Amino acid sequence: MAPGHLVHSHAHEESLPGTVNLQVAEGDDTAYGQALYPVPDENPNDPLQWSNTKKSLILLICSLYSFLGNCALLGPSVYIGLYSELFGITPTKASDLISYPNLAFGFGSLILVPLYLKIGRRPVMLASMVLFAAGLIGASQATTFNGLMAARVIHGFGSGVCEALPVQLVNDIFFLHERGARIGYYTVCLCLGSLGPLFAGYMLAGGYSWQLFFYVVFAFAMALLIFAFFVVEETAYKRNKTVSIPGSPASPAEHEKNADASHAEVATALPPRKTFMQTLKVWNGIDKEQEFWIMIPRSFTYFLVPQVLWVVTSFGIYIGLGALAFNYTFPLKITAPPYSWTRTNSGLITIASLIGFVLAIPFLPSSDRLAARLTRKNNGIREAEMRLGVILPAMIIAPAGIILYGMAAEHDLHWIAYFFGVAMDQFGALFYFSFTLAYAVDSYQSNTSEMLIAMNLGKQAISFGMGIYLLDWILLRGFAVTISGIFASILLVNNLFLLVFMFWGKKIRIFMAKTWLARLHKSTIKTAGEVA
Repeated sequence: MAPGHLVHSHAHEESLPGTVNLQVAEGDDTAYGQALYPVPDENPNDPLQWSNTKKSLILLICSLYSFLGNCALLGPSVYIGLYSELFGITPTKASDLISYPNLAFGFGSLILVPLYLKIGRRPVMLASMVLFAAGLIGASQATTFNGLMAARVIHGFGSGVCEALPVQLVNDIFFLHERGARIGYYTVCLCLGSLGPLFAGYMLAGGYSWQLFFYVVFAFAMALLIFAFFVVEETAYKRNKTVSIPGSPASPAEHEKNADASHAEVATALPPRKTFMQTLKVWNGIDKEQEFWIMIPRSFTYFLVPQVLWVVTSFGIYIGLGALAFNYTFPLKITAPPYSWTRTNSGLITIASLIGFVLAIPFLPSSDRLAARLTRKNNGIREAEMRLGVILPAMIIAPAGIILYGMAAEHDLHWIAYFFGVAMDQFGALFYFSFTLAYAVDSYQSNTSEMLIAMNLGKQAISFGMGIYLLDWILLRGFAVTISGIFASILLVNNLFLLVFMFWGKKIRIFMAKTWLARLHKSTIKTAGEVA
């Protein structure tokens, strides 16, 4: 977008949420030959009108926050054996220092997401980063198991918004044709948080104590806080347009009426762009229209929306397998005979995760391109399901990797088998993280905030459930049964739902539009994601 140019478009969502008319009218700005959606106001302060450089910097900072938050949660997993010896507890009890902060991380969004709708994205992000840093410095000073647990829960809860914010900001500041790739870039940072154990392990190799890990993450968190203060402008903006909720159709006539009214209200002199000093303002007041407390219970109803539930299970299972199961079991397995690796090398499995993610990164823009191509063939009508076809290879590759990992652990295969298994699983994970999330946001665009609460709570609960007794399950049933059998089967069933949504996703959206849930949200929702 050229400097000073304001975007124009006549695109609109059809009566069914997730179906968007991108047919081009005279004077429209386009991408892939299709009109841009959402339609921005003729106001340089509308986040959709900001420069691509500013948008990308905001997304980068929020994505790096997600990386640090996840890195801090998972990094100490290589210290489970060390903590067991240090505090005189079992390895299973020591693993609670990973499991419970992860659970607090999920519940953080239950409070912080409604709060950022009530008072704004910017103040909540800055405050959460302060709480995150406070928990980290507390962990570095802890001398008891309970003290360390308390500090870990604080930084986990404080950073609980770091996964919701990037997705919310993608919805706030990017157009529909950009969202698949942008959510993909964010999920890369989220996934790279699993490299935390690698960094933590090699800090021990340097002869330093386990506290150094928390000092280092604290230092990066403070630096990121400074950058966020100067770069991340408030993105909440009330736009003059009608948006959908599940089953709350707006007629084409209403869209035309809103569009005409919006253009009629454009003044001869456009409002000025905020100055740099104005963008640094932290407090912009309270949005009295937002119902803070009602949002919390209402968010749980999104577990009944199939598209949202699929995101929850996909994230929860992949995190429970990759971020927890691999990081719990590999250090214990690889430091014992016949491998007998040193504890400082036990975090090397994260290199396999990195390889899997790197191999998947070139495919991140593919869902946007596929959706654009299918939209052209559909006479400019975009369906939310059009991006899903790119996930098909990952549907099989990831479960195959889980099977390989479990069999390698059961039969003490060469260490390279572990790496191949993890890389295959993580390759598929990035596809499912990126594109199931983009699909859910496409399906119900105006509900992003409440959907994100449900997603974060659900995935953390599932991953917590898969991780808290993992070591006990393996001792009881073995690696082959637990990981190659049970976990791989669960993952495969989840992955196969891709076919359900590819072929029947639109019918599911039509059905949901006629349910009591649709009527509930029609009467109570407050245009989530577009706050004044």
